[in-house]
Amino acid sequence: MADTLGNWKRTHYCGQLRNVHLGQDVVLMGWVQKRRDHGGVTFIDLRDRYWIVQIAFDNNRNPQAHEQAHQLRGEYVIAVCGKVETRPADTVNTNLPTGGIEISAYRLKVLSRAQTPPFMVEDNTDTSEDLRLRYRYLDLRRPKMQDIFRLRHRLCQLVRGYLDGEDFLEIETPVLTKSTPEGARDYLVPSRVNPGHFFALPQSPQLFKQLLMASGCDKYFQIVKCFRDEDLRADRQPEFTQIDLEMSFVDQDDIITLIEKMQALIWQELKGIKISAPFSRLSYREAVSRFGTDKPDTRFGMELKDLSDIFTDCKFRVFAQVLSGGGIINGICVPAAADFSRKKLDDLTRYAQELGAGGLVWIKIPA
Repeated sequence: MADTLGNWKRTHYCGQLRNVHLGQDVVLMGWVQKRRDHGGVTFIDLRDRYWIVQIAFDNNRNPQAHEQAHQLRGEYVIAVCGKVETRPADTVNTNLPTGGIEISAYRLKVLSRAQTPPFMVEDNTDTSEDLRLRYRYLDLRRPKMQDIFRLRHRLCQLVRGYLDGEDFLEIETPVLTKSTPEGARDYLVPSRVNPGHFFALPQSPQLFKQLLMASGCDKYFQIVKCFRDEDLRADRQPEFTQIDLEMSFVDQDDIITLIEKMQALIWQELKGIKISAPFSRLSYREAVSRFGTDKPDTRFGMELKDLSDIFTDCKFRVFAQVLSGGGIINGICVPAAADFSRKKLDDLTRYAQELGAGGLVWIKIPA
């Protein structure tokens, strides 16, 4: 039978303990990561959302707690009372923030026992995604997943604080609404009180924020759920969250400046990376002519070059037909591509045609 907490209260998180806590009595609660038996001493790695700390159960000091610890298994939920002590010099783990200390335990409560988990709760796992999703509650215990939650939380707080400082109001808009024509299909929800009729989940708060602007609320934002009944993409899911805002009596530069400052704040506070504003800007025409896309990665380096003028009087029929029809001839220099095989070049030609190009002409220039 599991123990109860009784009047025990957690005093610290496992991953937050440091040398400054030496000599303190602490109460920790969390999940058993690993157990290691070394004769008269049993070591437990105890994990919570701030990661792990080592717990030592010494048979000579506390035989009862040591006996209990010997029964622990991975993912048992436990509470421990103990004192923070320095680890012996030869056992210090420099890979952990808590690697220089351990908890000498004198009391233990087993709050919940666990079956053998289907995979280890650790970042370096080759477990299939299907299995991780089936046991999602275990997958979310991994440090990487906990870090994502913390990062997302901090980002939301930064955004709210920044926009509040810019005199925005955070306003929740309805989730059950009328279907409106937008860029994707709606998710529909049947109405109990209106049989045969349906609510739609919003693809965006577009109409509601326009209503707010018309009502005189000239600065609105929310971190909002949106729903679009469409296939998965690399940058979008059917259900996603966006920072949505609307402003009145402004122009394009006002909006861009606002977002640039917010981005600079986010990168500085969350990643310690200082980025300067204003950002460089490209017109749509320049982006497409240089990179072939309206969302270019300017680090790419291999830009498209318009070679139409060079081939104006060219006798090569393919080029002549393209130019006479109002088309253009673009070229791209690919370093170290002179060693490409004919098969690879043919594959690239087919790929260019799939993207809408008429074809691909290549010239090798040895280094």
